[in-house]
Amino acid sequence: MEFVRTATGQREGDAPTRDRVARTILENGPSTAADLALRLDLTPAAVRRHLDHLADEGVVESREQKVYGTRGRGRPAKVFALTQAGRDSFDQQYDDLAVQALRFLAETQGEDAVVEFARRRVSFVARDYATAISGDPDLTPAEALAQVFTQNGYAASVRDLAPVRGISVGEQLCQQHCPVSHVAHEFPQLCEAETEAIASVLGTHVQRLATIAHGDGVCTTCIPQTLKTDPETDPTKEQA
Repeated sequence: MEFVRTATGQREGDAPTRDRVARTILENGPSTAADLALRLDLTPAAVRRHLDHLADEGVVESREQKVYGTRGRGRPAKVFALTQAGRDSFDQQYDDLAVQALRFLAETQGEDAVVEFARRRVSFVARDYATAISGDPDLTPAEALAQVFTQNGYAASVRDLAPVRGISVGEQLCQQHCPVSHVAHEFPQLCEAETEAIASVLGTHVQRLATIAHGDGVCTTCIPQTLKTDPETDPTKEQA
């Protein structure tokens, strides 16, 4: 295939690959160049070239990788995360309208109305969680939630928490994308309602560790080890 260079020296044929790089970071969270190369079946050099261009455009930024537990020798690997401008390029065109609508709601109906709206917006969690569990009983609670959030516009995944004395202590629900992060920056009730909904369907306390709305690369929620949900005792089912 013949590539045509643009005025900036970049090849037009590179644009789809750069989009794939950005989309992969969106779906998987902050990533190293090596991770991206494996996921996209590209050479590390090619990935770095695309990352450099995306960084120049303000789509991604480099950060020092967080290390949990004992830190080995050498400098931590550099990870690349989407900037707020990078997230804007996906599907947040109506954020300004949504913020204006919630401001109006808060001014005319009060804080309680905003909270009620936030809770109603995440009613899909209880509705779809029961369906996910009944459809695949082998899913862990966190895996079922990841499926639910992904189906509703989030790019969610699950990571195991570091075991304690060889015993699993739970999982971490990771939302690499939040379709309302801009709005939630001004109205944290949206994030609080999500956390409340997760705790409700699981019947246990959960802890929100980070949110995209407040500048973190990914929304993370710590979910303690729980027994698999019994359909007969599912808290999302209506009581007889």
